[in-house]
Amino acid sequence: MMKTYDVVALGELLIDFTQNGLSDQGNGLFEANPGGAPCNVLSMLNNLGKKTSFIGKVGKDQFGLTLKKSLEELGIGTENLMMDEEIHTTLALVHTFEDGDRDFSFYRNPGADMMLRADELKEDLLTDTRIFHFGTLSMTHAGVREATKKAVATAKAAGARISFDPNLREPLWNTLDDAREQVRWGLGQCDILKISDNEIQWLTGEDDFTEGVKAIRKEFPIPLILVSMGRDGSRAYYGDGYVETAPFLQKKTIETTGAGDTFCACILNYVLEHGLTNLTNHQLREMLTFANAAASIITTRKGALRVMPTRQEVENFLESQTGKRKKEDIFMEILDKVNEFAKTAANKTGEIIEDTRLKGQIRNDEKSIRELEMKIGAYYYKKFAASGNIDEEVSEFCTAISVHLANIEEKRAALNSEKEAASDKETVFVKEDEEDDDLFV
Repeated sequence: MMKTYDVVALGELLIDFTQNGLSDQGNGLFEANPGGAPCNVLSMLNNLGKKTSFIGKVGKDQFGLTLKKSLEELGIGTENLMMDEEIHTTLALVHTFEDGDRDFSFYRNPGADMMLRADELKEDLLTDTRIFHFGTLSMTHAGVREATKKAVATAKAAGARISFDPNLREPLWNTLDDAREQVRWGLGQCDILKISDNEIQWLTGEDDFTEGVKAIRKEFPIPLILVSMGRDGSRAYYGDGYVETAPFLQKKTIETTGAGDTFCACILNYVLEHGLTNLTNHQLREMLTFANAAASIITTRKGALRVMPTRQEVENFLESQTGKRKKEDIFMEILDKVNEFAKTAANKTGEIIEDTRLKGQIRNDEKSIRELEMKIGAYYYKKFAASGNIDEEVSEFCTAISVHLANIEEKRAALNSEKEAASDKETVFVKEDEEDDDLFV
């Protein structure tokens, strides 16, 4: 059944006051930029040719009218954008640091976005979308939380994929325990999870992202989990493994507001175009590369909602990076293969090796790892020696593989020793039997 909308999102629509220089008196100047994570996602999706609509509430004030007009101009549906007669539009002050990262101060006690009620939802909108997207800012207070949960249930019952971005903003929660409870609820609903590096560490207590994802999936079997790692790139956890891609670091970075939302939108766009089943590592890497590129572009612009890059801009940017990325793509493909064999080797060394049937498997692993090690040495070092940082990574990875090899060889030696010991024992038995036979002659 065809759906009218590609993505419908529910949540906050607000004004981001972003620092934009100093006045003649040395006071900070702030620019009023339309914002809010769910609408940022929809704006990027619209630029990628998708049909979207937003569910939320703003105040019936000048800021609210400006936000409504912004959505209409961007082509985002406003069928379920409510306007509160009494409560003002939510405001956020965005404080930007030298590295482009930022902090938020919210004027939301109350704010119109948290006044949305469950009975204000247009359910036909929720049943007519392929993906429903939400975060946790619409779950900080009872009324809007009820509306969010009803929206998720309605969309899910109609067959929509559920996308969730915790987008943790600590000052908006009474306690972090409350936040954790609602994030966990979201994890139990979604098919696609976009989570940042600091959020996964906060939620699971794991510094290692892979261990963090394992902890999440142990309780919540989410098919696709995206971990955004800022200057370290991003990962897509899918099936039993993951793919990681490097970031595009911009020299002209101004601020990172909206980068995660841009990234998330590109992921949803890829799922809309390719589905969520049987994705290959190549497809995951293609998905992450495009999303990383788009996110990097938005960091060079003030605000987010009205300045999302177009598909052509992202493609042009990627084309300009082709020469630089080609080496990294080849390198990552090799690392994927090496990682796969190294993981297999590590698993084998952890098994009960008294079973001599493992001997052939271990030998195959050893051979494969040695071949890949030689491939890196011959293919990568000679052709791409100019890239010092990556060469260093290759060296470290080869060292790690050498450890696996040492483990394998140790186990092989143990197997051989056991076999020789068993053979010696059989020889002794034979001699003893021969001696006994002589006594009966």
